[in-house]
Amino acid sequence: MNQWTKLTLLSVTLACITACSNDQSTSKNTTEGKSAETATSDKLQTKFVTIATGGASGPYNVIGTSLAEIYNKTFGVNSKTQTTGASVENLNLLKQNKVEMAFVMSDSLTEALNGAGSFANGKVENVSQVAALYPNYVQIVTSKKSGIKNIEDLKGKRIAVGAQNSGVEVNARTLLNGFGITYKDIKVDYLGYAEAADALKGGKLDAAFLTSGIPNSSLMELQQSFDLQLVSINADKVKEIAKDQSYFLPMIIPKGTYGNTADIQTAAIKNALVVRTDISDDDVYKLTKTFFDSLPQLATSHQAATEITLEGAQQGLVAPLHPGAKRYYDEVAKK
Repeated sequence: MNQWTKLTLLSVTLACITACSNDQSTSKNTTEGKSAETATSDKLQTKFVTIATGGASGPYNVIGTSLAEIYNKTFGVNSKTQTTGASVENLNLLKQNKVEMAFVMSDSLTEALNGAGSFANGKVENVSQVAALYPNYVQIVTSKKSGIKNIEDLKGKRIAVGAQNSGVEVNARTLLNGFGITYKDIKVDYLGYAEAADALKGGKLDAAFLTSGIPNSSLMELQQSFDLQLVSINADKVKEIAKDQSYFLPMIIPKGTYGNTADIQTAAIKNALVVRTDISDDDVYKLTKTFFDSLPQLATSHQAATEITLEGAQQGLVAPLHPGAKRYYDEVAKK
């Protein structure tokens, strides 16, 4: 073999080695690129997902705490709950950009959007809805010896109407007004779930409003050592009130919920999961998808979450649907 042939063969061999090396490098870079892309898709643009909830023992906080833990594990984001006085305070926290998400009642959300009631000093504009959730039942509680049987009997009594800046207080005031009772006609105490239960047990109240999903843990505990009785709200009257306040629904508290031997007529208001409008569409899409993917897990944290359904999530919306949430619903609808 002459010198020229040897040089030619050596050049070909080197070229093949280089080509193979380039192919492997390209393949490696492509794989790494896909891995980086996947990793990025599992992240959120926001670094925080603080969820405003309510009182420590209420369904908002119980479900919200589980949801925050899921967001932490799924996205590696700093997600936590903030216990509050509930709906009104939660919406104000959204307005002040102090939280990213919140659980609220539809009546408070309606007032916030319209600049009415508790929001007469200014609308909350930076709020969009992710989903309509389970109904909150108006649970008016008294003792069997009080003689209070229906909402009309509350006139002249000492009543806990919920914590200040809460959705409970908003719907208590609205319902009482619908039955011709104002705060001037009763002795008002602003107490949250646990405080109201303690005050009832201590004989410091005649009745209390505890509006929440059922069962309410404070009432479950109260019934163990208190002659608890639920106060009824006439369904026809609720329908009449709903002509002006469309978020009210006539519902029943099923017998056996708190040892009650019969169904109790009451009113209910759908809850809403809301988010700041300025959170990116991609982030809200991921948060919405993860929320619904995690419903079985959330249902184990509180019974109220069993009433949240994908089918009902767009029924009874009060605020504009966030584009990121709409993207998720549209995607599911195509499957």
